Amino acid sequence: MTTQNTSPLHVTVVLGSNRHGRFGPVVADWLLDRLRTREDLTTDVLDVAETDLPTSMTRTPQAAEALAAITPKLASADAFVVLTPEYNHSYPAALKNLIDWHHTEWQAKAVALVSYGGISGGLRATEHLRQVFAELHTVTVRDTVSFPNAAGAFDSEGTLKDPTGPNAAAKVMLDQLVWWGRALREAKEKRPYGG
Repeated sequence: MTTQNTSPLHVTVVLGSNRHGRFGPVVADWLLDRLRTREDLTTDVLDVAETDLPTSMTRTPQAAEALAAITPKLASADAFVVLTPEYNHSYPAALKNLIDWHHTEWQAKAVALVSYGGISGGLRATEHLRQVFAELHTVTVRDTVSFPNAAGAFDSEGTLKDPTGPNAAAKVMLDQLVWWGRALREAKEKRPYGG
């Protein structure tokens, strides 16, 4: 009989926008409320607006200092939820830069995607992220949560006007994340990933 590791899955939530006046923190607060209600998850937050990674990919003292704060949050995660807006039919440059500075930290882990934007709700950004994460040997879960015309979906206090659909979608997405996250964690416990 095989014993399963049923300890909570450690999830790092990545806020993917550093744009001035961004709407991401409103969506992140809603998302974190969903995550905190689950006994099968523990969370950590990594906000690209609080990182200072150069785009040159040069290992400077500045980069080393930034990585010292960032890399452990990614490395210790069993899984991720990446929150992204859609800018010009894709995801932000700061998010891509964060992703590109790391490789093994993403490997053989599960990623759930939450997006917001205009009429598309950020879905074009999530589809681009799926391609990037596939290259990094990362499993993106099928279901996402998206907020079309996000600013109109929340009131001035940051509360969803109608939480029914997003809350149901979040439950499905997080259930998938837990399944994949546990499956991958158990697989790596038996056999290190060599991708």
